[in-house]
Amino acid sequence: MELNQFIALFAEQFEDTDTSVFTKDTLFQEIDEWSSLMALSVIGLADEEFGVRIKGDEISQVKTINGLFELIKSKK
Repeated sequence: MELNQFIALFAEQFEDTDTSVFTKDTLFQEIDEWSSLMALSVIGLADEEFGVRIKGDEISQVKTINGLFELIKSKK
């Protein structure tokens, strides 16, 4: 799994946010469109695309997209 691939998949979860917003250093919880439903989408993404299970409290502990990527990678 590559970071750029993950960023692209993560960005696809957002309907109203321009893809230029998404970088490895983006503070994803500060994106206007971020919500608990988005967190559920990310949990589904991790499961479907990468075969790992993450929890909502784990998502809330990371700040950046890179942190989320590292969390998922650590579970593989």
